[in-house]
Amino acid sequence: MTLGKRLFDIICAGLLLLVLWPFVLIIALAILIKDGGPVLYVSERMKTADQGFMLWKFRTMTPDLADRGVSGGDKVNRITRTGAFLRRYRLDEIPQLWNILRGDISFVGPRPPLRRYVEMFPDLYGRVLQSRPGVTGLATLAYHKTEERLIAPCKTADETEAVYCRRCVPRKAKLDLIYAERRSLCYDLKLMFATVLRRISLH
Repeated sequence: MTLGKRLFDIICAGLLLLVLWPFVLIIALAILIKDGGPVLYVSERMKTADQGFMLWKFRTMTPDLADRGVSGGDKVNRITRTGAFLRRYRLDEIPQLWNILRGDISFVGPRPPLRRYVEMFPDLYGRVLQSRPGVTGLATLAYHKTEERLIAPCKTADETEAVYCRRCVPRKAKLDLIYAERRSLCYDLKLMFATVLRRISLH
């Protein structure tokens, strides 16, 4: 990560936290009142091929100690009513501003994968994670809806895992590597702007 990109992340994340902190409190109270605790969902993700970190989100599902893998159709019944609203507008990702300030992730980059997928595809993620992971990115914009469509019909964790590994991981990685070739502060701004526009146009 360049110094310019890091400074941009710190300034933008700091300003957004100053603006959004009342909404953070409102969302936290809504989760506590409607769904109980915990308010946050904290899960390990990978920032490099061998270095993990704890990613923060607002909790959108009922807890399950046996939870594993990506969220496919097998987990849809665990999504709370509050969580469905937060996911629709990606408000569950607001706590990731703290991860940005810490330097775990950037605003733009490949989505940080679970350790299990890095271990399953070490060569692939060894290349993808040469870019700092991000909240949004080229693969998020271009493939997220397709990924949701592919894994939504899955009824079991094993089925979700098979579809995700076979049909999603390679295609997302290809887009992440295209981003790595094109990345610049201007390109990051373009992807961030496109992310905001997509949220507005879809809702």
